[in-house]
Formats: sequence, structure tokens, C-alpha cells
Amino acid sequence: MLKKIVLLLLAIVLIGLFFHFNLHQLLTLDGLKGSMDQFSELREKSPLLVIGGFFVLYVLVTALALPGAAILTLAAGALFGLFEGFVIASFASSLGALCSFLVSRYLLRDSLKNRFPERLAAIDEGIKKEGAFYLFTLRLVPIFPFFLINLLMGVTALKSWTFYWVSQLGMLAGTFIYVNAGTQLAQIESLSNILSFNLIISFVLLGLFPLIAKGIVNMIKKRRVYGKWTKPAKFDRNMVVIGAGAGGLVTSYIAAAVKAKVTLIEAGEMGGDCLNYGCVPSKAIIKSAKIAEQIRNAHHYGLEDTTPQFSFKKVMERVHQVVADVAPHDSVERYTNLGVEVEKGYAKILDPWTVQISYEDGTTKKLTTRSIVIATGARPFVPPLPGIEETGYVTSDTLWNEFAKLEEAPKKLVVLGGGPIGSELAQSFARLGSKVTQIEMAERIMIKEDLEVSEFATESLKESGVNILTSHQALRCETQDGKKFIIVKHNEEEIAIEYDQLLCAVGRSARLTGYGLEELGIETNRTILTNEYLETLYPNIFAAGDIVGPYQFTHVAAHQGWYAAVNGLFGHLKKFKVDYRVIPWTTFIDPEVARVGINEAEAKEKGIDYEITRFDFEELDRAITDSATKGFIKVITPKGKDKILGVTIVSEHAGDLIAEFVLAMKHGLGLNKILGTIHSYPTWAEGNKYAAGEWKRNHAPQTVLNWLEKYHTWRRG
Repeated sequence: MLKKIVLLLLAIVLIGLFFHFNLHQLLTLDGLKGSMDQFSELREKSPLLVIGGFFVLYVLVTALALPGAAILTLAAGALFGLFEGFVIASFASSLGALCSFLVSRYLLRDSLKNRFPERLAAIDEGIKKEGAFYLFTLRLVPIFPFFLINLLMGVTALKSWTFYWVSQLGMLAGTFIYVNAGTQLAQIESLSNILSFNLIISFVLLGLFPLIAKGIVNMIKKRRVYGKWTKPAKFDRNMVVIGAGAGGLVTSYIAAAVKAKVTLIEAGEMGGDCLNYGCVPSKAIIKSAKIAEQIRNAHHYGLEDTTPQFSFKKVMERVHQVVADVAPHDSVERYTNLGVEVEKGYAKILDPWTVQISYEDGTTKKLTTRSIVIATGARPFVPPLPGIEETGYVTSDTLWNEFAKLEEAPKKLVVLGGGPIGSELAQSFARLGSKVTQIEMAERIMIKEDLEVSEFATESLKESGVNILTSHQALRCETQDGKKFIIVKHNEEEIAIEYDQLLCAVGRSARLTGYGLEELGIETNRTILTNEYLETLYPNIFAAGDIVGPYQFTHVAAHQGWYAAVNGLFGHLKKFKVDYRVIPWTTFIDPEVARVGINEAEAKEKGIDYEITRFDFEELDRAITDSATKGFIKVITPKGKDKILGVTIVSEHAGDLIAEFVLAMKHGLGLNKILGTIHSYPTWAEGNKYAAGEWKRNHAPQTVLNWLEKYHTWRRG
């Protein structure tokens, strides 16, 4: 900070001296004309001194954003002639601009990054992709103040070398015109003689040239991509959507809502993984397991502890019934009534406009379409452990049918994976009677959360009976004397853990094969690679949901589905970049863990000057009445500001409570707005208000309060 203050003071001193010695009078057209004879004589006596002094002066004027850079460019032509003046002015202006750029970066970037992290991150992302192009366009058009361009580019992530060479190249035309005009200095009455209206229009057209060139390049790329394919003269559909999970359902629904002719193709169950294997069944069993735990610990509510009596088979039957009850929301009938044509079959993309549907009876049908959306989701990843196929395993997809065959919960269950899915299921089955061992290769479970959240989750799972083994690497599966074991390594020692069932929950991998992507040359790397508009290699083929990432959440897939539909149908008029700024997620262990925005670890990693506001639920009346006081709200804000950068909630109903903070972040509302909002009493949502109140209390204006205390003392006489 001291270095920044010194640099700022030095700049102020140099600017002050510039005006104190009336140097600004020399850098006017009249001043230049009046001093030309003296400069010419001095140049004849000491040419190197004049060239060096002029160069340094030009760099300083440009670096300090002082008025007179245009006059100095004229002077370069008048003093040194066209060629020599052009070289001097070109390099001096570029070096001066670079100095201004670096000063701006040093003084301003860190503070702006701390104050507006999301906005600057978005700008940096754009600059990273096309920063040189943007800068070159701006440099070509003289109506944009060059000093302002220097300062603004300084706060971005543009590389210094890129800034320099693009500036050098982009300013050549303008520099040449001014230097050439300087060779005829006596004929110039004002700067408007140089920059006539016609000349400015020419520069603007020159500035538009890169945009036009970019458009032409894009057209050439597009023709090259589509070159080997024959585009149909007309189309059967406006859009074909492959996959009826959250992303595909939303895409097809929106397409039908705007009266497009859309076909949705699904080979499996409507509703995708979330309805049939993920979100819905897992939450159903979590609820049953939680009730069993409450019965087991009824003393919390003034009742007698009791061993819960239940049929595991009936619990699993309830899970399947819940899925069946939700299924009509995603059914063929519902979407048909909404205007979507639903086809039950296997889809394969034959060319950028043709999709083939293969039915179970062996027949096929081809549809031509203007746009295609791939929303085929992801499947559980099964690690290639030696012996795993022979000993058998279940995943979060297959366990619902496999466990439904059991009369009781697996006696010894090993859960491989310490992420959200593994943690949720480990706790649930432990509460339903399984002896659960959870194995995680990392040093802690739920590694993406803050350390204290991981520790809180660990304690919660242990209280439910889960044996958690972190820093344990799975090596192989094997059978010994008719018993199944998984062999893990910990501290260079191999340990054998017996199990009846092995549940693999180490992540999910995108479904990429079987849809014709390889034949089309669509690039994949664990997921389908798309741009910010969800376009693949072919601008009319889009992807949405888990097959794209970066977040494998149902609500993100639905969010992307909207963009895929709108860009697929109206992208030729206007395209929309997917907005990932405010993405919430919840892990449904007990108590729940919900988060939106950054956590403390990420704030440190990004170098943000932040502060933490914390509210513990042991202070909340409703939590006390429910005997559920474990947990907290943790809010991250910029130091001294009420802007919300991120929130983590650990509590009962955390997934519901986080919604208020999501809304606040989406619309730029700070903690003061939450504090000023009435919340019903006694509710869990009051915790959000009290968290905002904690922030307000920590930022109370002590000086004002001291004066108020004196005022009230005076009023009492």
C-alpha cells in the first residue's frame, strides 16, 4: 500500500510541475508554432539531446494522461520530418500508453477486483478471449480518448505485451496522419483542420473493419464446418431435443411455448436421472431415514427413545411410490399436451440437420431440423478397480431396484466416495440399520466446502453411525472364503474392509457415445465442449445439462435448457450467454448444507479483501423449539460493504433458506435490504435476517453513537 501511495504522490507531483512551469502552454498549437524556431536551432546544435528529450517528454505526457499528446505528434513531424518523426512518435506514444496501462493496473486493479469480483471476472474472461481484437478496434477510432483506453485496459487481465504491440499497430494510421500534418505546420489553423468530418468517418470505417473481418472469418469458418454436408431445402422440425431429463424437458417446453415445432426423443424413462434415480428417490429415503433417527432419539422432544420398527422393503416401496407420484409431472402425456412431440426411441445425429430415431421394434425414422439440442445427461462413474466387476457393486442409479429386492438394509455397506451423493446415502442407510463404512481418498469428505463445513458434516455422519475413512485409497476388490472385501491403502498400509454391498459414488461421467458425436467431429473432453451460448462445433447444434457441466445440478440443467431453446430458435437474431453468476446447491445430509456464491477458501484463493459474518442457530427461537440448534449461517462480504459474495448455511431446511440469499445476489441486494425485510416469527427464515443484523451490529457507526449518548445525557439534564 505504501508503494502505491508513493507512486500516486509522484504522479501528482509531476502533473503539478507540468502546470506550474506552464508546460501546458507549450503543448498548444500556438505554443508549438511560437517555439518552432528555438527548437529548430537547438536541434541543429544538439540533435541527440533534442530527440531524447522529446521522446522522454512524449512518454511522460502520455503516461500521465496530460493534455498535448496530439500537439507533440504534430511537433514530431515539424521537427524531424515524416519518416523520423513517425518512428519517434509511434514508439513514444506506445511506450507512454504502456506506462499509463501499468500504473492503472498497479493502483486500481486490486481494489476494483476486491470490490467487484464477479464483474471484473466476467470482463477478464472476455478480454482473455478477444482482448487484442477489442483493443485494436478502439485504437483505430480516434473518437475514443486514448488515455481513457490506457486506464481502462489497465484494470483488466490483458497481458502487457499484448497491450503494447496491439497499441503500436492500432495507432499507426492516426500517428501517421498527425505526423504528416506536422510537416505542414504553418498551414494548420486548428486541430479540426487535421481531423475533418470526412477523416473521422474514414477512421470509424477503419475501426469497423476488424468487426467486418471477424464476421467474414466467422462465415468462412461456418462454411468450412458445414462444407461436407448438404443442408436440406426445408425442415420437418424447428428443433429436435435428445434426452428428457431436466435440460431436455425445459428446452422442449420453451420451444413449444413459443409455438415452434419440436420433437423430444427419449430412450429411457421420462424425467431423466433426477426423477428416476437421483434427486427424487434419494430425498424420499432421506426422509424415511430421518424419521427413524428421530424415533431413535425421541428424548430430544420430551418423548421416550424407541427402536424404530419398520420393514426395509416397505421403505423401498415408498421410494418407488414417490417416484411414481412425481412422474406425471414429466410424463409423455403432459408434454404432449404442452405441444411437444415425444418419441420413445434412440436418437443418432446423422448430419447437422438430420436426426435418426431407432425404435425397439427395429424400425427407424429420420427428421430434419433447423437446430438440435443434446441433453443426454450423465451416468455414475465406476472406478476400474481390479475385481470390482466380479464382486459386484451398485450405483446411485441401480441401488433403487437392487435394494428393493432386499428384506432388510445391507448389514455391511461400503460407500465409495465422500461427495454429496455418497454422504447423503451413507447417512441414510446407516440410520436404516446398515453398518456403513464411507471411504474417501481425499483428506476430508465434501472437499469443495470450507474446512469447518466438512468437519461439521463428518461429525453429523458419525453421529448417525457412519464410519468415515478419509485419506484411504481404494486399490481392489476381492473375495476371501466367500466374503467380499475392498482393499484400501492408508499410510502405506493395506486394509481389508468386508462388505455385503458396495455403493460407488465417486462422481458422474457425461453420456457421450452413441449419438453420432464422433462422426460429426464434435469435440468432447469428459463433457461436450461448447461456447458461452451452448453451441458446439456446429452453431445449430447445442448441448445442455450434465453433458456440458460445469455444474451437474438439475436446476442448472433447467437453467441451461432455457438458453439452449432461445439460442437454438432465435440465435440468428440475438444470442444470449449463459449466466452462471448465482448458482445455489444443497447437500441433503442432516443437517443440510447449502451454498451460493464463493466460500471462504475461494475468497482467499482469489485474493479478495473479505470479512465473515456468522449467525449460529442456537440463537434462533424456532431452532430452539424444534430442538435443532446445530448449524450456522456464514456470509462473505467485501470488507466494510454489505454486498453478498457468498453464503453457506448449515442447518435444518438450509436448502430452502438459501433461496433468499440467491434472490438478493441475483438482483444486487445487500444485507441491509434483508435486515429491512419483515420475516414471520417464529420461522427458520428469521435466521437470514439475524445474520444481516450481525453484519449491521459489527458496522455500527461508533462515533455517531458516542455523540448520541452524550446528546441523551444532556437531554436528561
